[in-house]
Amino acid sequence: MKRQDALDYHSRGRPGKIAVVPTKPLGNSRDLSLAYSPGVAEPCLEIKANPEDAYKYTAKGNLVAVVTNGTAVLGLGNIGALAGKPVMEGKGNLFKQFADIDVFDLEVGSEDPQDVIRFCQLLEPTVGGINLEDIKAPDCFIIEETLKATLKIPVFHDDQHGTAIISGAALLNALEVSGKDIAEVKVVFSGAGAAAISTANHYIALGVKREHVLMCDREGVIYVGRGEQHMDPYKKRYERETTCRTLADALVGADVFVGLSAAGAVNGEMVSKMAANPIIFALANPVPEILPHQVREVRDDAIIATGRSDYANQINNVLCFPFMFRGALDVRAKEINEEMKMAATRALAALAKEDVPDNVSQLYGLSSVKFGRDYLIPFPFDPRVLLWVAPAVAWAAVASGASTGFVDLEHYRDELEGRLGRARGLMRGIINRAHHDPKRVCFPEGEDLKVMRAAQILVDEGIAHPILLGRKQKIQDLAEANGIPLAGIRIEDPGTSTNRDRYAEFLWQKRQRKGLSLAEAHQRLYKGIYYGSVMVACGDADAVLGGLGKHYPETVRPALEVIGADARTGLVSGLYMLVFEKKVVFFGDTTVNIDPTAEQLATIAVSSARAARTFGVSPKVAMLSFSNFGSVKHAETEKVAQAVQIARRMDPSLVIDGEMQADTAFDAEILAGRYPFSTIKDEANVLIFPNLGAGNIAYKLLTKLGGATAIGPILVGMQHPVHVLEQGADVQEIVNMAAVAVLDAQERSSQR
Repeated sequence: MKRQDALDYHSRGRPGKIAVVPTKPLGNSRDLSLAYSPGVAEPCLEIKANPEDAYKYTAKGNLVAVVTNGTAVLGLGNIGALAGKPVMEGKGNLFKQFADIDVFDLEVGSEDPQDVIRFCQLLEPTVGGINLEDIKAPDCFIIEETLKATLKIPVFHDDQHGTAIISGAALLNALEVSGKDIAEVKVVFSGAGAAAISTANHYIALGVKREHVLMCDREGVIYVGRGEQHMDPYKKRYERETTCRTLADALVGADVFVGLSAAGAVNGEMVSKMAANPIIFALANPVPEILPHQVREVRDDAIIATGRSDYANQINNVLCFPFMFRGALDVRAKEINEEMKMAATRALAALAKEDVPDNVSQLYGLSSVKFGRDYLIPFPFDPRVLLWVAPAVAWAAVASGASTGFVDLEHYRDELEGRLGRARGLMRGIINRAHHDPKRVCFPEGEDLKVMRAAQILVDEGIAHPILLGRKQKIQDLAEANGIPLAGIRIEDPGTSTNRDRYAEFLWQKRQRKGLSLAEAHQRLYKGIYYGSVMVACGDADAVLGGLGKHYPETVRPALEVIGADARTGLVSGLYMLVFEKKVVFFGDTTVNIDPTAEQLATIAVSSARAARTFGVSPKVAMLSFSNFGSVKHAETEKVAQAVQIARRMDPSLVIDGEMQADTAFDAEILAGRYPFSTIKDEANVLIFPNLGAGNIAYKLLTKLGGATAIGPILVGMQHPVHVLEQGADVQEIVNMAAVAVLDAQERSSQR
């Protein structure tokens, strides 16, 4: 990731990452009178009479304040409240995306702990909970302890407790895998800040003996008699009678290492002296205290976790704080206590032992996931985390007396399920799968600056091996002028390539009976889409992605001439994936076939369903028309009904029905009440349109007026992966489509 990319992400469009969104209509004078004067007086009076009604009439019960003074921001240190605001906005985004919790990010312009305390105390009428963030130690301890004692809403300092709760789950499971007794293990900490001290406290609550914990700060081991310099009362609790003076000394014979310090704090020699089956949690970000491959060089028996997504066992705070607050808010807990934190730890540990559904494994590009050394804790994008952790926290709050409410766990899980959007994290899941096995993606418009920036991201994130087609010198000059590093990016100049003769011969052999001469084949290779298509057809690239500055047919036609349709289907179609807040729907055909026959519609349906499975979606296909199951007799409706029967013969396992109207496809009551015979029982997720006009109009209306994000067009039915960019696509859209192309190539590779 480059500096400009991060700046562009935060500044493009509407600045920042969060916004306030109204939840009630305000479209006429009646709405105005209800929302404000005079109607608003009624809930005000109700709350005056019964303060608990604030949870009924206002957003308080789903609102968390993320509060900082910017004294310990990420790895940046004391950068101040204002500079820390982007981090707090990001935290708010995570709260919403993972647990549907609304957030006000509030940056306090004071380093005095008493000011922060008083500020938070004055917030109590506004919010349902307070998430303290990025406040230096020992101030964070003082602030949290005081607020917990004086407020009747949950207060949680995530920097302290998030890592403790999640790594605690990983510790329990790592000890089980290694066959070690928690009461006997020796644990060494590198780092003695808020996170380290809280984690040590949590491990002791889990069963680690306090006398078995050695903590190291910048000056070495914290031992009795070391002196008072840099020794606050929280750190002083971890003084030990020991002859160890350095981290290296402490690690001799240690069972567990927990790194919450800095990159490179540990080396292979130190790890080699740890006990058998050492557990190594190297959690410094972005670079751990020691990298997993460095551990493996000296210890093949180690169990390793980091804070990074590109290694197994990612200990990421997003596994905790959204779900901790979700559970606490939903039972109106007055605090977050030790029982609730312990419940979160044990819920995460237990979930890791459950069978992992295919759709979750597929998000991470894995065929199967089993509990063990490389899977100690759930994945951050596993939607089941909300359904396990929030109920555990809610129940612990009730059982411990932190809440006087009651929770019906069965119905509560149903409610939580409704908050989850299948679409959330979808693109991240696609990218996760892509970088497990990146493929060679060829870009015909390699001289375009947006394509070059996208290629840089693809390399940085390990999503793909980009190949830029174009004049080498021009690409290099553009890259230098715009600060784009070309390391890891291959440049192929169609005008000077040593492959020209071989590619021209291939193209000529392919098209010589279509009127193409060898000289004309040479000439066509100057066009990037022809050159890239031949590269893919010859096995020198895995996918081609083009069309940024061209009309759709200008990209599709050359690809069809060179690569052609898959022999199994004989038909190419265009598919769009429309991502809404809570669902994903596939639209086909939206770009290729103008007026398909019944046989072609059936092929489009089966191919689109196959593509949906690639993205981890179990397809339920609705064949759309202006008729419901024969209600209107017309040649077009009969064509669609006939296509359903053909598709069922092609793939008997496919859930498909029609012809039906679009509203019927999404209304379970209509389907159950009027058409109980339909094989679609709830709602469809793959829509097949009767002609190109209907499909093209529908997806464009939904992207412009319906708030859907369109991913596509995805070409379905090609012999090799070919995908098309929309004209004017931005850098992130290019990256997204490249990830789709990689998934396509991965799928074909696995089939071979």
